[in-house]
Amino acid sequence: MAAEDHPADRETPTRRLREQSQLDFELEFLGRVLERDPYHVAALRVHANNLATRGQSARALQMDRRLVRLQPDRPIPWYNLACSYAVLGMIDPAFAALQRSIDLGYHWLDHMARDPDLKSLRRDPRFARLLRRVLSAD
Repeated sequence: MAAEDHPADRETPTRRLREQSQLDFELEFLGRVLERDPYHVAALRVHANNLATRGQSARALQMDRRLVRLQPDRPIPWYNLACSYAVLGMIDPAFAALQRSIDLGYHWLDHMARDPDLKSLRRDPRFARLLRRVLSAD
């Protein structure tokens, strides 16, 4: 029997699963869930985060856009959309989404001020003005 024919060397679903990272597993699994149900909000949220973690920012943006359409009155999807836009260098849409998240009640300003995804916005004077406006409203 040739080495590649040995049962222990064959690619099996179980073996492949063991060798996958948790992130790879979730990306594959949630991708399949979303193929069946493209409006599954919890799966979309985690999948978008995983795509962003993997550096697949354009795909994460697609998921975040879908989440905003499904949950237009929730601040977190808008905040995540702002992050996706900012990572991709889409500054004006990022500010618009960030403002919308604040209008809907996003109030974790400490996180916003340190979030690495928003790094590209911090150099823009609109970011400081946005923070001051939110702080003065409290």
